[in-house]
Amino acid sequence: HIAELGSDVTDLEVGDRVVLNPGVPCGRCEYCLRGEDSLCIDYKILGEHLPGTYAERVAVAAKNALKIPTDLAFETAAAAPLAFMTAWRMLVTRAAIRPGEDVLILGAGAGIATASIQIAKLAGCTVYVTSSSDEKLQRAKELGADVLVNYKTMPWSKAIWELTGRRGVDVIVDHVGEATFKDSVRTLRKGGRILVPGATTGPMLELDARYLFWRQLSVLGSTMANQREFEEVMKLVFMGRLKPVVDRVFPLDQAREAHEYLTRGEQFGKVVLSIA
Repeated sequence: HIAELGSDVTDLEVGDRVVLNPGVPCGRCEYCLRGEDSLCIDYKILGEHLPGTYAERVAVAAKNALKIPTDLAFETAAAAPLAFMTAWRMLVTRAAIRPGEDVLILGAGAGIATASIQIAKLAGCTVYVTSSSDEKLQRAKELGADVLVNYKTMPWSKAIWELTGRRGVDVIVDHVGEATFKDSVRTLRKGGRILVPGATTGPMLELDARYLFWRQLSVLGSTMANQREFEEVMKLVFMGRLKPVVDRVFPLDQAREAHEYLTRGEQFGKVVLSIA
């Protein structure tokens, strides 16, 4: 809830239920003036570059607060912005996915993966997912995934290659990084796009330039989103077309336990801290 307002804020009221856009651009550089917030030369993220929301109160610019429907739980709303705005920009703006395309999403249980599955499905794509857990794969199927690959049973790149008739997929979401990137590149069709929104296993990516130029591949980095993209994807969340996946909710004073839970990699979706 909003507890206090600055004197010049006119479109919000004390008591409003809101969700925050965690991206904080400078508003002055050439990229901000073009509306490309996440390319800002001094871009900051709440909780990474600025004090975050592991707190009972946080001060933000009014433009970062977006009112939420009365029937949307705070825990669900909190799980949406970071994952969904990142996945939306990455898939819709950067990769420009189209109906009928094959999209492979690595690591089905990650927050960005659960968002990407739903967005790719909403766009009319065939969605492939990988995981080492059959339980996570089944939950991914419930979100809309079409083809499930357990990489403990068979190397995922080989499985995808065979499942696509040795064509490869159009788009790959690889937030894993060092451990998977080489195989991701080899699993793309000619002219395919690989999306890199993170690198949880390490930042040094192996790339054979011959694959890149001969197969005419595109490697697209993507992070966060601009205000328009944030509002577009949150509108779909508010409408129920996209559904944030909350794995577990911990009270704020159990933040340590929440982080320990995350390090075990057992979650499917987002882990949320509750203030109340």
